Amino acid sequence: MDGTFLNDTEKKSMLCPNCRKLISRDELTCPYCGLSRPGSAVRERLLRISLLNPDHLIQIIIYTNIAFFILSLALNVSDLGFSANPFRFLSPSSQSLILLGASGTIPIDGFGRWWTVLTASFLHGGILHIFFNMAALWQLGPFVMHEFGTSRFAVIYILSGIAGFVVSYFAGVPFTLGASASVCGLIGAILYYGKSRGGFYGQAVYKQAMGWTIGLILFGLLVQGINNWAHGGGILSGIGFGFILGYHERKKETMPHKVLAVGLILITVIFLGSALLQAIYIRFFMR
Repeated sequence: MDGTFLNDTEKKSMLCPNCRKLISRDELTCPYCGLSRPGSAVRERLLRISLLNPDHLIQIIIYTNIAFFILSLALNVSDLGFSANPFRFLSPSSQSLILLGASGTIPIDGFGRWWTVLTASFLHGGILHIFFNMAALWQLGPFVMHEFGTSRFAVIYILSGIAGFVVSYFAGVPFTLGASASVCGLIGAILYYGKSRGGFYGQAVYKQAMGWTIGLILFGLLVQGINNWAHGGGILSGIGFGFILGYHERKKETMPHKVLAVGLILITVIFLGSALLQAIYIRFFMR
């Protein structure tokens, strides 16, 4: 009797796909977050897709960057860069990078590859280039995920990268790539969070993020070949997206956040996959 009662209770209960609070499946609206029809099977599956484990999502991004870096080297092994300049050491050829989706005025104006403002965030020009960007993502990503949520993290990361490369395109940068625009978007979101939250903790976060920003500016001024336009565009867009999307203490993640995140992830997968197949076909099958 007791076992039957418990089974019936479990069947009628569920975690809200949006706020993860325990509610009844019969609820027309979640009493905690206001989500309409939380028991809908379609809605639950869709939200489950976007509610990725935060650690896994960051790992997937890093593994994707590493995979494309290795592929960019493999596409043209005979033309690898072994420069004495540590930032150019073990660098893929420009041809390989263009095939895989590097951005700038050359790929966009010369070849009509406008979608490279998205794919360029997953390519790198050298071993140190990818190491520093992925190390920064590993450090900053969990904080943004904790304060903004997994879906808003994905939106900020992807859209800030696009915004950074759009800005650098209009600034006339001929050839550019790297995850730094997206990483700078995370820094921008942290800047907004710290300033908006205020208090001792918020000010401490803001000051640390400002330190990273100043360091990026100085690094860009002292080292040649740094795309300062993409960095600046990434930071400013990160601030803007942080303001628009909000963070947990001000606004919980909603269905539009999750749908937007899933949509952007799917678009990213489609364009990266298309660039990958195109590069392999042109390199190994076209004569």
